Order: sequence, then structure tokens, then C-alpha cells
Amino acid sequence: MSGGPEQAHGSSAGEAAADDTDWDGLQREAIAAMRRAYAPYSHFPVGVAGLVDDGRTVSGCNVENAAYGVGLCAECGMVSELVRTGGGRLTSVYCVGGDGEALMPCGRCRQLLWEHGGPDCRLMTPEGVLRMDEVLPQAFGPDNLEESR
Repeated sequence: MSGGPEQAHGSSAGEAAADDTDWDGLQREAIAAMRRAYAPYSHFPVGVAGLVDDGRTVSGCNVENAAYGVGLCAECGMVSELVRTGGGRLTSVYCVGGDGEALMPCGRCRQLLWEHGGPDCRLMTPEGVLRMDEVLPQAFGPDNLEESR
């Protein structure tokens, strides 16, 4: 990894003190998923892996389409696998680009991770581990829908 493991796996103010996540294992799973990506147009493969609160690991890769706007981000595939295999809450997520390094999810996918992991879900970012409430402060979610009823 560029920058060494301390930089890539550094902690932030938001990282849980007792984070026992196997970040190297999640990165390996994300890289394996990235290698299965279908990215013939952008040539930008993305893979993601997430740890579920019941101990499962789910993963996904981006899948492009000739109608560019209807492609699927890797996080969409991962959340589809999460739901397909029994649901649960994401606790830790690692997204990588073609170089295998941490990649920050797009805004749409940050919202998706919030929905299925919540504020405590930890995300490996290019700057180290951050909680989702740091990545997406003042997020809109299911609670907001309940408040409007």
C-alpha cells in the first residue's frame, strides 16, 4: 500500500476505541470483488466489502451499462447481497478502486451505507477509518420519514 499501513489504517477521532475489524481481510475481499467488476466504458473497476452485525461478509462490484446513467455502483451490489442473504446492519465497510486502495463512496452510496449501517458503521477512507456520521453529517434517513407522519 502506498503510504504504509499506518496511513491507510490510521485512526480518526471517530474510530471506535475497540475496533476489532479485520480491515486487511475486508480490503482483500473488496479487491477480489473489484476484479469481477464490469467496467468496459469507464475502465474504473470498483469493489467493496462489508462486515455485517451477524459476522457475515458481503461484497459487490460496479456493473456498467451502455446507457451510462443506469450502471450500478459496487455498494449497490453489496447492499443487494446483504438483503438477499438475510439483511442485518453493516458495521464496517471497505471500498477500493482499481489500485486496491481505499476509495471514498459517491454521495448516493454514502446514503445507501447510512441506510444499511447507520451512524456507527465504520468506513475505511483514504484518510483512515471514519464513522458514517462523520462521512455523512446530518444525514437524512428512515427516522426523518417517521417524524413527518
